[in-house]
Amino acid sequence: MAGEPARTSASRHPRGPGERTGTLVLAGAGLLATFGAAGTVRWATGWTFVAVLAVGLAVHGAYVQARNPGLLRTREHVGAGTARWDLAWVAVFWPLVGAGPVLAGIETVRLGRSALAPGWAAAGGAVLGAGLALSARAMAVNPHFEGTARLQPGQRVVDGGPYRRIRHPGYAGLALMVLGGSALLRSRWALAAGASGAAWIAVRTALEDRMLRAGLPGYEDYARRVRRRLVPCLW
Repeated sequence: MAGEPARTSASRHPRGPGERTGTLVLAGAGLLATFGAAGTVRWATGWTFVAVLAVGLAVHGAYVQARNPGLLRTREHVGAGTARWDLAWVAVFWPLVGAGPVLAGIETVRLGRSALAPGWAAAGGAVLGAGLALSARAMAVNPHFEGTARLQPGQRVVDGGPYRRIRHPGYAGLALMVLGGSALLRSRWALAAGASGAAWIAVRTALEDRMLRAGLPGYEDYARRVRRRLVPCLW
């Protein structure tokens, strides 16, 4: 099974100091961009967003690591044969998501425009948590859950866990995370960026689903059994 080599690699080669340094640099750049856009570090909503996201991602990572060892390390690399359209998709998606907190800081702090009601933050936190939970469960049961779209050697159809209800629960979870995080920021501009990000995820879902139908044995039969791609009872 494709997941076995990843487990062995992860157990023999734990995350090194260079990788940890890279993660810290990216996190620092995100904080600098967010609070630099706001023009101050005295932004309670911004720090709430950072804290909720950091705790959520830590729990998410621990859950996946405990149930699907090696997958997180596998996802650090772009696999051979990754679709070119997906590389272009990724290049657009992450700047779009990263724009959310930057736009929120500009709108609600630097420009002083009124933030959305506190209830938006509460709802956003709940949606973000639901997205993290769904994403973690999908990653836990799917040894092929890489960071980019490609047909992997030895890949098989996964139909357990959340894959019983929708064909792409990982993307559904990611969309919830993007929308929930945007609401947590209580910014209209961030919500617009989040909605754009969710729509972009739907584009990737359709493209990858078409790729799997064409190239993965057994996927067409699975698609007939599980009819919805992203949203139960809808699409």
